[in-house]
Amino acid sequence: MRRSTTQRLRTEAVRSPGPLWSAWAVVLATMGCAPAGPQADAGLAQALRQTLPQAAAGGTLSYLAGGDPQGQTIILVHGTPGSAEGWLDYVSRPPAGSYVVALDRPGFGESGPGHPVPGLQAQADAVRALMNQTTRPVVLLGHSLGGPVVAAVAALEPQRVAAVVLLAASMDPSLETVHPMQRVGQWPVVRQLLPQTLRHANEELLALREELQAQQTVLGRVRAPVLIVHGTADDLVPVANVPYMQARLTGARCVQTRLLEGHNHFLPWNAEPLVREALAWALAPPC
Repeated sequence: MRRSTTQRLRTEAVRSPGPLWSAWAVVLATMGCAPAGPQADAGLAQALRQTLPQAAAGGTLSYLAGGDPQGQTIILVHGTPGSAEGWLDYVSRPPAGSYVVALDRPGFGESGPGHPVPGLQAQADAVRALMNQTTRPVVLLGHSLGGPVVAAVAALEPQRVAAVVLLAASMDPSLETVHPMQRVGQWPVVRQLLPQTLRHANEELLALREELQAQQTVLGRVRAPVLIVHGTADDLVPVANVPYMQARLTGARCVQTRLLEGHNHFLPWNAEPLVREALAWALAPPC
């Protein structure tokens, strides 16, 4: 039985030597990189797991899939670090008539490569590879750093995206900051002590501001209906990201916003009914 991302991180924290690793791990946890996990038994993941050849994933893209393959495809994209298993509740109990796909983004879970892939374009290419398995437009939902990934896909493939849900999405480059311990995490001696998951997450976070700046000019190309969902008590990806998204998504057929009063960053796990409502919206957007 495979453990959840949170379980793996906690085990690695116990086994890893030295106070420096512990301090750096606390920084990442504070930034939202050690979220709560799904309620479904992790053993379900192996029954739902599939693979697809994909260059950006170092040869193999791993993903979970469940539901009706003839139904509306929904692709779920995790943040950093994360993995497809974070979406296990949604894949194992998909919305009626839908086919839910959750990928291990390149560099995470069981997808390759063995090195970080911090570019949003390369991450978007992995999502596009999954989209190629259907001829119908797909629904995209991205959580946290997964938000700019799905936004990149919707800008690149406007005719192939039926709707977009940006869930606690990190989108505004002006709000991205680097903690000093993240620089320490790049020191060779420290990198050797960090688990691969945390090394890759750190590379993504260090590159994110520049990646988001480059993305600013293409967000207007998104044509699909967009639903922005954000917790007002999110102290990891602040709700101040919302006005930026509203201002930049000028080409979308409609942009609706749902602010969840008192909710924090970990919406897929502690606000599942509200996330499912967002998916229902995306399956039949009102515009």
